[in-house]
Amino acid sequence: MDKLSLPWYSLDWFAVSTFKALTWENQFFLYLIPAVPLLFFVRWLIRYFINQKLPVALIKGDLKSSAINGLRFIPEIVLMLVATLILVALARPQRSNEKVEQWTEGIDIMIALDISQSMQIEDFQPNRLEAAKQVARDFIKGRLQDRIGLVVFSGDAFSLAPLTTDYPLLFSYLEDVSFDMIDSRGTAIGSALAVVTNRMRESESKSKVCILISDGDNTAGNIDPITAAELAAAYNIKIYTIVVGKEGLVPFGRDYFGRPQMVENTVDETTMRKIAELGSGEFFRAADNQALKDIFSRIDQYEKAEIKEGRFKDTSDFYQIYLQWAIVLFLLWLALKSSFMSNVLQD
Repeated sequence: MDKLSLPWYSLDWFAVSTFKALTWENQFFLYLIPAVPLLFFVRWLIRYFINQKLPVALIKGDLKSSAINGLRFIPEIVLMLVATLILVALARPQRSNEKVEQWTEGIDIMIALDISQSMQIEDFQPNRLEAAKQVARDFIKGRLQDRIGLVVFSGDAFSLAPLTTDYPLLFSYLEDVSFDMIDSRGTAIGSALAVVTNRMRESESKSKVCILISDGDNTAGNIDPITAAELAAAYNIKIYTIVVGKEGLVPFGRDYFGRPQMVENTVDETTMRKIAELGSGEFFRAADNQALKDIFSRIDQYEKAEIKEGRFKDTSDFYQIYLQWAIVLFLLWLALKSSFMSNVLQD
C-alpha cells in the first residue's frame, strides 16, 4: 500500500486502513492498550484524594467556572498517548511480502492424434475428433512447465508442433486440426509412433511420454506399429494408448432428410494393447466424452513431475514510526509539565 511509504510525521499512519494493512508480531501489546486510560483514571483518583485541601469558606459568588480549567488535563492526555504509542511500537507493526516461486524439471509429452475420416463418427459429441481435441486442451492447461508436442496422423503422419512450453501456441494448433490436413486415407499408427520417437529421441528429460489416440486398426503407413513401439521403448518413451468409439451401430453423417446415418463399428484392441505393454504404459478404452475426460485425468495424475517451491519473505518494520511519534509527544509532555497548565486550578 502506498500509504506505508509516507513520511513518519504523516497522520495517515493512524488511519484505520493503514492499521488493517499491517501485521503485528507481538499482538499481545495491542490488548494492553485499553488498560492505559483505565490506569490513568485510577492514577488521577489517587492524586485527587491525596491532594485534597482543607475546607475554606467562600462566598458563592467567588466560585467561578471556566473552560480554561480543562487545560490541566492536557499533559495527562499527552502522557496517555505516549504510553499508547509505546505499546503500538512494542507490538511490532510490519508488512510482509511473501513471494512463492514454483518450478519443476518438467516432462516431455507428445500427443499423437488420429484425424482419419472415421474420427467424424458422432458417438462422441460433437464427434470423436472434437472430443479428443477438447480433452487435450484441458490436459495441457493442467500442466506446469512440461514440454508438449503434437503429432497428427491418418494415412500418413507428421509433426504439427514440436515439444514446447508455449501452451497458447499449442491451443492455436489444436484449433486448426481438421480431417483434411492429410490427403492419404487410412490409419498409420506405426508412422505416428515413428514421428513421435524421432521428435523425442534427443530429449534429455527424465520422463518422456506419448499419448496415442485412435479409433481403429493400423491400415496404412510402411512401419509396423509393434516395431515402432519397440523402437520408442528403446528410447525410454512411455506410451499410453486410448481407443475411442463404441462397438456396434454408431451415427456417421446425415441422410438426405438430415437424419443420422447408422454404420457398424468394430474395433480391434489387440494392437493398441500391445503398444501400451511394450511402452510400459497403459491401455484405455473410451466410449463417450466423460470416459475420455476421465482417462486424461488419470494420465495427468500418473505423469506429475515433482513441483519444487521456493518462498521468499520480505518484511518491513514500522515500529520506529510510532516510536518517533511517542518521543515527540513525550517532549511535548515535558514542555507542558513545566508550563502553567499543570498548575491551573491546583491552588
